[in-house]
Amino acid sequence: MTREILLQRTIESLSKIPDQKMREVSEFAEFLLHKMEDRIITDGIQNLTVESNSYKFLLEEEIYTVNDLKEVYK
Repeated sequence: MTREILLQRTIESLSKIPDQKMREVSEFAEFLLHKMEDRIITDGIQNLTVESNSYKFLLEEEIYTVNDLKEVYK
């Protein structure tokens, strides 16, 4: 189903909903938009972190080895 068809069907359905329920629909739509925006921001931060060289040293050298353990738990 195309976006245009979905929009048309949604508008037709919304025209039949009482005013109080329209407020709920509007709030839900805003919630979905905020959720999408938060996901976009989170993904952007993750990409910046991955592309950054700040933590590159963690991949290149071993910071701790088994020999560094003072106590071994079984």
